[in-house]
Amino acid sequence: MHQRSRFDSVREFIVEKTVLLSGLASIVFVLLIFVFLLKEGLRTFGIVSLEDFLLGRKWYPISSPPKFGILPLIGGTLAVTVGATLLSVPFGIASAFYIAEVAGPRMKEMLKTGIELLAAIPSVVIGFLGMVIVAPFIGDLFDLPTGQTALSGAVMLSLMAMPTIVSIAEDAITAIPGKYREAALALGATRWEYICRIAVRAAAPGIVAAVMLGIGRVIGETMAVMMITGNSAQIPHSLLQPVRTMTATIAAEMGETVPGGDHYAALFAIGLVLFVITFFVNLVADVFLHKDRGTVQ
Repeated sequence: MHQRSRFDSVREFIVEKTVLLSGLASIVFVLLIFVFLLKEGLRTFGIVSLEDFLLGRKWYPISSPPKFGILPLIGGTLAVTVGATLLSVPFGIASAFYIAEVAGPRMKEMLKTGIELLAAIPSVVIGFLGMVIVAPFIGDLFDLPTGQTALSGAVMLSLMAMPTIVSIAEDAITAIPGKYREAALALGATRWEYICRIAVRAAAPGIVAAVMLGIGRVIGETMAVMMITGNSAQIPHSLLQPVRTMTATIAAEMGETVPGGDHYAALFAIGLVLFVITFFVNLVADVFLHKDRGTVQ
């Protein structure tokens, strides 16, 4: 008995240290990625100032002299992200509340399985469906020369963000203590009143975290937006214009650059900007997730 207890203690020690080392390794890898991006990308600011890089309106990296202004790329990324957020957040949160509070056990399992399957679809398949179905439909609907616009990208990216939003928001809603529901129903509240007045407020930190992580998913997507947004580096004035995102620019141009050249460094600088943006988006989501846990406890 004593020997078995000692064996369990050793096994627990090994598992604990393995998990600790895995966590530390993740932090080290992220730091190394940041250092690598910093090392390669900072050379760009010896060619163009930070202000001109971020606010420049022209992205002509192979012109003479080259122009490295990423404002059109930031605008394209912002247009697609905002459009996808406006589409995915209302449907995602509504779906999460339906699964957590309304659906029966069998329907809940079916819906959760469907959402997990949606998350498993490769982004290139999403992009292909957008090219052959969504883009032509939007082009015909709005009488556009091409349906490959920011709106097409937003529609398809909203489908990709939905599983993240639904899963995390549903977990936050399910984590609400049962006594909240019991007290509300005991006081005569209907299910709708409980959802609107109590559940939304109690699960708000988790819902905000779900939205932020969904936004992070959209910002970091590459293949789908490269296939269906038109890849036109212009500042968009509406969602019905072709755009090019920062991720699509890196994917489309990295294979054509000379390692160590100015264009190469500029693409790494774009990657550095993306890293900083996604880092802060995920940091905000993590803050709200921890706030949610503290509220529930």
